[in-house]
Amino acid sequence: MGTIEHQWRHSVTRRQALAGLAGCLAGSPLLRAQQDPRPLKDHRRALGFDEMLTAFDFEPVFLANVPLATYDYTAHGDGSEFTLRRNREAFDWVEPMARPAVDVRSVNTATNVLGLEMDFPILVAPTATQGPLHPDGELGMHRGATAAKTPMIVSNNTSVPIDTIAAAATGPLWFQFYPRQDLDNSRAVLERAQAAGCRAVVVTVDQQATSYERSLQDRNLGGTPRTSARRPGTPRNPYRVPDGRLWYTWPYLDDIRKFITVPMLIKGIVTAEDAALCVDGGMNGIIVSNHGGRSLDYGPSTLEVLPEIVEAVRGRVPILVDSGFRRGADILKAIALGANAVCLGRTTRWALGAYGAPGVQRVLEIFQAELVAAMAKAGRPTLASLDRSAVRTRFS
Repeated sequence: MGTIEHQWRHSVTRRQALAGLAGCLAGSPLLRAQQDPRPLKDHRRALGFDEMLTAFDFEPVFLANVPLATYDYTAHGDGSEFTLRRNREAFDWVEPMARPAVDVRSVNTATNVLGLEMDFPILVAPTATQGPLHPDGELGMHRGATAAKTPMIVSNNTSVPIDTIAAAATGPLWFQFYPRQDLDNSRAVLERAQAAGCRAVVVTVDQQATSYERSLQDRNLGGTPRTSARRPGTPRNPYRVPDGRLWYTWPYLDDIRKFITVPMLIKGIVTAEDAALCVDGGMNGIIVSNHGGRSLDYGPSTLEVLPEIVEAVRGRVPILVDSGFRRGADILKAIALGANAVCLGRTTRWALGAYGAPGVQRVLEIFQAELVAAMAKAGRPTLASLDRSAVRTRFS
């Protein structure tokens, strides 16, 4: 047999060549395939419950448990996700200034926000439709939060009625409300929440995004992007902005205040000017929030605007903050910059989707332990000792 015949006999067959080409195309970034969002993509064994040591450990388990579309809804932000990324990056720009360490047993994290006694300056943030995360949905979130002695803010967009959630556990609840142009409808929703025992009402004014339209949701084959075109009630404008957005007014807040007998907070404040207007308008509290990066692309992080808002408020009402918190040390930084408490959103969703109510309890207890440890290492035994001298900022 000659050299040419020998090479032909041992060369790749047409079938093998076609199979190789198909595999190459299937994995090509041009087709946007094989873009694995798993943080542990090179290690497929999921951590067990007892191995959950940080909030980040819950996300891969959550991802493995839910459809990709459900994960996408939790994971993504608006537009290019600049704000989503900036929320996390901002924590790198705040450095704790350590004093001599103190005994961890001497650390006291108790606080009071609008009459609500809390062991830690932590609340569960309001997040929508928790039913797809776990069969127990908001009921499981409430049970887990109560077990961790943490108040929960229930979203206006729940999978089950507010009174059913309230009956699932004995822990304190607040209620988050989206403005509705129909005042009678607004009154019915608010009165039902208060009748269920909610101790405060949080009115969201920052959520102006359409539906978090983002191309990466299309890239995950099998995931279904949540776009306004797929929802009932197509907007009557060429910009795909839902009719329920971009109309909020101060007079409306005055109108619904008549139906609210508990403290009323405004969520979605990112400027000193709006913070001052809230105080002057008689609001009882402020939540500094950009909706976890889901409200406005290329916006500032909540941590970097927190100091100017604290300065504008001058201690007249409590200030809470959310967006991007992943560690107890993050909470320390926010308290040092003037926040009274921190709200946790995505991390509690990861925990609920991963392990149900026990997961929620576990992740909250991790945050609590991390906060205590960070305060002890920084030599700050009380929340009052966490003032501006406790951190150095490098906001850009």
